[in-house]
Amino acid sequence: MSTNPEIQTAFVTAGEMRFEVHQCGDAASPRLALCLHGFPEHAYSWRHQLPLLARLGYKAWAPNQRGYGASSRPKGARSYALDLLVEDAARLIDAADCESVTLIGHDWGGMVAWMSALKAVRPIDKLVVMNLPHPTRFVEHARGLRQLKRSWYIFFFQLPWLPEFAMTRNDAQLVGQAFRGMAIDKSRFPDEVLEVYRRNALQPGAATAMINWYRAVRYSSMGPGEFAELPPLEIPTLMIWGEHDTALGVELTYRTDELVKDFTIRYLPDVSHWVQQEAPEEVNAMLEAWLRGESVPGNAFSSEQRGSAA
Repeated sequence: MSTNPEIQTAFVTAGEMRFEVHQCGDAASPRLALCLHGFPEHAYSWRHQLPLLARLGYKAWAPNQRGYGASSRPKGARSYALDLLVEDAARLIDAADCESVTLIGHDWGGMVAWMSALKAVRPIDKLVVMNLPHPTRFVEHARGLRQLKRSWYIFFFQLPWLPEFAMTRNDAQLVGQAFRGMAIDKSRFPDEVLEVYRRNALQPGAATAMINWYRAVRYSSMGPGEFAELPPLEIPTLMIWGEHDTALGVELTYRTDELVKDFTIRYLPDVSHWVQQEAPEEVNAMLEAWLRGESVPGNAFSSEQRGSAA
């Protein structure tokens, strides 16, 4: 699906699941960079980062997670519980058979990445999360009025059939609007990019599978009660955050350094939730510097924090 000839598509069997994986870089590299997408995305969302990671010497993989693309699409909401999604990531790491792992996640992929690291399901050397807060901070804010207003769609997704109808009607117009409508720089989401995501959602059973990630929250052994009691994370972690995120407030990032011992954060003030797609040059510069152990460019404090300090 990628138009970049550097990126190839392969199928990887991991446990009982078969994943469609966008791959870039040396297949024999001992270093894996595993990139996990969010909702309503696709492995395509990492098209700007995979070549960078390959250039840095990684075997770069971006799987379509369960229910997405041409990956396995099991039936029933229980099949999308967070513990199963984390197990998928673990088995993909096993399948890659590398000596070191850098785990990178955005949105729902960020939650899978956080929990994979926090539960230590596999040895992970570095963690990068984009626009998804630490689970403990998310739980702290989730019941506040400010975040509840942003999270209205989660409650809508608990309804039967209606969310799928809304998501897929008019050639999945709502999916395209989710990207371009939220973006600050709408030129980053031309029609041909939106078509990838619309076509993804229109595959038989895909919309239900994608929404089931939200419906399955009630079935997971990893839930809000556990999020509040997670141990401090030892793994070096980079967080990149587009401040114009209408789904997740920037305040959810504050005090993350109290939960992660080796923590770096960079904010992009005029960028939306779709940070790695809307600002790939800035994101890639931050990612490359951090992975190389160099000084990371950009803002270490949000606009809100800088304004309150003025």
